[in-house]
Amino acid sequence: MRISYDPKYDILYIKLGKAKKVSCIEVDEDITFDVDQSGELVGIEILSASERLDLKSLLPVEITKETLKKRKVKAS
Repeated sequence: MRISYDPKYDILYIKLGKAKKVSCIEVDEDITFDVDQSGELVGIEILSASERLDLKSLLPVEITKETLKKRKVKAS
């Protein structure tokens, strides 16, 4: 499982599995489930995440611009 959050757009994505192709099922105005071809849940997208979740308890890691500058990412 991998959790990612985009603070600029206030979107949280929980990746539960891998799939080459997904179908999106809107379960609420701001919540979408991604399912694979066999109907297995592989991801959850939550819009306006800060209004729906306590992000401080879910995402205890703070990433700043300074942190990103210090870390160099190598391309594969």
